Amino acid sequence: MSQVQKGQPAPTQSPQRPPQAPPSQPKPEPVRAKELASRITSSFPEARVDYMREKRLKVTVPPSRLKEVAVMARDQLGFDHVSVVSGVDWIAKNEFEIIYFVGSVSRPGLEDFVLALAERVPRDDPVAPSLIDVWTGVDYHERETQEMFGINFQGNPAKGHFLLPEDWNDIPPLRKDYVSPGR
Repeated sequence: MSQVQKGQPAPTQSPQRPPQAPPSQPKPEPVRAKELASRITSSFPEARVDYMREKRLKVTVPPSRLKEVAVMARDQLGFDHVSVVSGVDWIAKNEFEIIYFVGSVSRPGLEDFVLALAERVPRDDPVAPSLIDVWTGVDYHERETQEMFGINFQGNPAKGHFLLPEDWNDIPPLRKDYVSPGR
């Protein structure tokens, strides 16, 4: 770098070109997702792939097959833990959707991948099989979903209130037909 001496004009700089956007590159194919989806749907033809991204795959299966798909995901595909269990109230369809977000910490190449296993149950009889025999870590997640939506997870031994006050006597608060007393 040259320094400007006192009394001398500063050298002129040539105008810089504005930065050009890099050429658009096609997004990488979701190879892992395609392979995983293919393995699941070939073993369980009733499974439906809802979406597929580079690091995400959502598969919906009937409740009667969920445990089998979960065992396959754990034993054959390498998904060794559950991050979250979520519920969705599809009130217009009179259904609850239960989604298990599962991942892997032990299988190289799957550390950043999330498999969402979903099932739908009727709102008027919300019973679903527990996956506590597959992943023991679902215990608290299923208990929370049970309490907040009123879904009965058959096989999960936990009973009673978990998050709500013990004197709660209203419908579960995450159902869309719940009306907060303060409104």
